[in-house]
Amino acid sequence: MAQLDTLDVIVLTAILLGSVAYFTKGTYWGIAKDPYASTYAAANGNKAGKTRNIVEKMEESNKNCVVFYGSQTGTAEDYASRLAKEGKSRFGLETMVADLEDYDYETLDTLPEDKIAMFVLATYGEGEPTDNAVDFYEFITGDEPAFTNAAEPALGNLKFVAFGLGNNTYEHYNSMVRNVTKALEKLGAERIGEAGEGDDGAGTMEEDFLAWKDPMWTALAEKMNLEEREAVYEPVFAITEREGLTKESPEVYLGEPNKMHLEGSSKGPFNAHNPYIAPIAESKEMFTVPDRNCLHMEIDISGSNLSYQTGDHIAVWPTNAGKEVDRFINVLGLSSKRDSVISVKALDPTAKVPFPTPTTYDAIIRYHMEICAPVSRQFIATLAPFAPTEAAKTEMAKLGSDKDYFHEKISNNYLNIAQVLEDVEKSEKWSAVPFSAFIEGLNKVQPRYYSISSSSLVQKDKISITAVVESIHIPGRADALKGVTTNYLLALKQKQEGHPNPDPHGLTYNITGPRNKYDGVHVPVHVRHSNFKLPSDPSKPVIMVGPGTGVAPFRGFVQERAHQVEKGEEVGRTLLFFGCRKQTEDFLYSEEWEHYSKILGDKFELITAFSREGPKKVYVQHRLQEYAKEVNELLEKKAYFYVCGDAANMAREVNTVLGKIIAEQRGIPENKAEEIVKSMRSANQYQEDVWS
Repeated sequence: MAQLDTLDVIVLTAILLGSVAYFTKGTYWGIAKDPYASTYAAANGNKAGKTRNIVEKMEESNKNCVVFYGSQTGTAEDYASRLAKEGKSRFGLETMVADLEDYDYETLDTLPEDKIAMFVLATYGEGEPTDNAVDFYEFITGDEPAFTNAAEPALGNLKFVAFGLGNNTYEHYNSMVRNVTKALEKLGAERIGEAGEGDDGAGTMEEDFLAWKDPMWTALAEKMNLEEREAVYEPVFAITEREGLTKESPEVYLGEPNKMHLEGSSKGPFNAHNPYIAPIAESKEMFTVPDRNCLHMEIDISGSNLSYQTGDHIAVWPTNAGKEVDRFINVLGLSSKRDSVISVKALDPTAKVPFPTPTTYDAIIRYHMEICAPVSRQFIATLAPFAPTEAAKTEMAKLGSDKDYFHEKISNNYLNIAQVLEDVEKSEKWSAVPFSAFIEGLNKVQPRYYSISSSSLVQKDKISITAVVESIHIPGRADALKGVTTNYLLALKQKQEGHPNPDPHGLTYNITGPRNKYDGVHVPVHVRHSNFKLPSDPSKPVIMVGPGTGVAPFRGFVQERAHQVEKGEEVGRTLLFFGCRKQTEDFLYSEEWEHYSKILGDKFELITAFSREGPKKVYVQHRLQEYAKEVNELLEKKAYFYVCGDAANMAREVNTVLGKIIAEQRGIPENKAEEIVKSMRSANQYQEDVWS
């Protein structure tokens, strides 16, 4: 046989390596990226190349119950974690929590019959799946999902329970859990118990969840032959003090979201795991009264790879107020340890530590925990055994078990967890509560989303924000309820104006950020793309309804149309209905509307509703009715209709008024007009960007 020369060897070796690469997908030499560059995986000890096969993951970690979540703001993720903990502590289930985007779904048909899948699914926007549930939703509701086996029915082996988080002020209330439940059952899966539905619009989400879960556990225990036992707190995380480290140690996280930020080498892509520390180019007060604030801010994104389109949202990553951080640390008796360095490790291989470590108690509480959020009655019950006195233990047990008493004492006053503990026991510290219980029981701080109030065609490198600073007086509560993020932004504005110690509404913020990395007036942000968009054809007419800061995206829309006219483009009729209290107090962008009017001419009209200037309160829906004839004529010309602002009252009433306008102007029954409005929504001709 002829000998191979050097070139032959090289060629054959290359072919062999290429074949191995193809069949192994690079498993043997792929360089694992630092998972902390964008996620929290490093703190959890997760390995690179972890499996996306959920059945395989459950087998290797000895789990018999998986709780999937689709979450946008963290609430569904919190409920999933609570179900997993309760399943383990009450029934001995070996549970795991799973982010829907971390796994593939083709293997659901191989989940053994003695295992259970739970789905906790939030509905986002106009009946859409949350960002992390998009792929799952499209797969499971598709015409013919392709599973591993060709069994009939495909999911005849699957037993599942489901709970949905929705808002009844939206038309597609809880559509995610409804559609997924329907799809799973169509594929042969067996639902256990009722599919629960929580309603954020009615303010009953927490109680809806609690009312659903107890009968669900009863049904599941009966179906799976589970025996209930006395629930005892079992920590998910171990806390270890790192005596060799101080907060000055370079490897210690002091609020940085990931390793790149810690090392000062932050680079894109910037997203929900990795914010851009953006300079605030400009900030100003929009109201003219001393007791209310509305901010206009210009966020400079020129130094990033961030981009946006008119109608998108900007996410602001807040930090907790120093006053609340101090309260929390004091009530737990952690004052002497606030700067102690700790490591947090997951005791279960499927659990995720929600922030990078090593870090300090102060950094966790200031940057990572929702310490100002509403308190869960279930969490109060969890903390009861650790109360410092018998009287406090009795009070906590009553608060945790008596729904009406809980609402009277806590919910109605919007108390946060530290305020509750302070109120229950005023003299003793709550030092017996394991810190791990707070990591598990309090949500991770979530970015807050604001409608961008500028046009990307006009200012692609600057994003405008328009936000009312929340400071709400609650009857029976000593101090005002303060918005976490808007007061943080107000502090940044005060800093930009030269205040040496910004303290909006008596609050202080560490506005220079961890290790002074936000100094010079910076704020962590990322952009979330939205479907709230102007028609692609600028000659189409548009009707916009946006009272208060609901006008934010419409400032961007009008700004864009004025720019298009200046470029010689033809634009359609542009009606804007804006409402506020008084034109001398809170008439947002009044001078700008005059400027755009000169450019747009008769193509633009601003219709105002000043609710507190006349003998009767006048709102945008009243003015919309007054313009019934033109509104209907524009709709017949396929005008796009937009609403931004309060979902619970304004948006719902605007929807009703629009149906009446169509019925009256076209001489048709109201039910027929309502069908027309629904079809407008389906065709994206009626768009909403609303909140409750």
